[in-house]
Amino acid sequence: MLRAASWRLRTRTLEFARLPRLMGIVNVTPDSFSDGGKFLDTRAAVDHALRLLDDGADILDIGGESTRPYAAPVSTEEELARVLPVIGEVRRLRPDAILSIDTSKAAVAEAAIAAGAEIINDVTGLVAAEMIALAARSGAGVCSMHMQGTPQTMQDNPFYDDVVEDIYMYLCQRRDALAAAGIARERICLDPGIGFGKTHQHNLALMRGCGRLHDLGCPLLVGHSRKGFIGKVAEAGSRGSGVGSRGPEDRLAGTIGGALALARQGVQIVRVHDVRQVREALVLFEACGGMEI
Repeated sequence: MLRAASWRLRTRTLEFARLPRLMGIVNVTPDSFSDGGKFLDTRAAVDHALRLLDDGADILDIGGESTRPYAAPVSTEEELARVLPVIGEVRRLRPDAILSIDTSKAAVAEAAIAAGAEIINDVTGLVAAEMIALAARSGAGVCSMHMQGTPQTMQDNPFYDDVVEDIYMYLCQRRDALAAAGIARERICLDPGIGFGKTHQHNLALMRGCGRLHDLGCPLLVGHSRKGFIGKVAEAGSRGSGVGSRGPEDRLAGTIGGALALARQGVQIVRVHDVRQVREALVLFEACGGMEI
């Protein structure tokens, strides 16, 4: 299996071993699908970020605009007001922490990098000229994600001829376009975008087929944590009634199951809400011989 061994960030290199690195989620938003409103206050967000680091997060992904289906857009000024105080305080308290800015706005990414972020995580795939130029001149690590449509339209009847191969080709094109724009290949990470313009079956096919994406030669980042397809699978396989009735906070066991499946396929980074529980499960999985890569 061709598998990238490292990811070059703005000031350091993140090395990969057998188990995935864990990216902890810090949503400084009132409306994210799973924890919207819990960490909108700066102090609450910082405390949450520090807990994630203590729980073993390798990266913190800090975002100020929800990308859930049909989420309302946020102004640049509001997004900056949400994320910059959190980035600054976490950087002050944990100067060695690796911080990622989850944004599609170049102005937000630029300010976050100035405050200490190492990574630009862009759900729109880094297609905006301003974002590409910023990434090239800043030397930040970048994550380009696949999304069909926008958060306002992505779940309106998504369609693929072959979801794994279609997304493989899209990510291949984004990798080559970013490299041609001056972003070194070793700085590029790719994300198939679980839940972003995909049906339940599309998500399952991607979770099963992530190993195919290693042929792109870049690290893979997958964010499946607490998403709706987990609730549907778990409910269908249990004695519960009402397929898909489980809410986001009831999807920990399914999130862990998905993380184990991704680990066996060599996915380098898994983006999760529940860092401690997922890390403990991965460690035990490896100790019991579950890893095959």
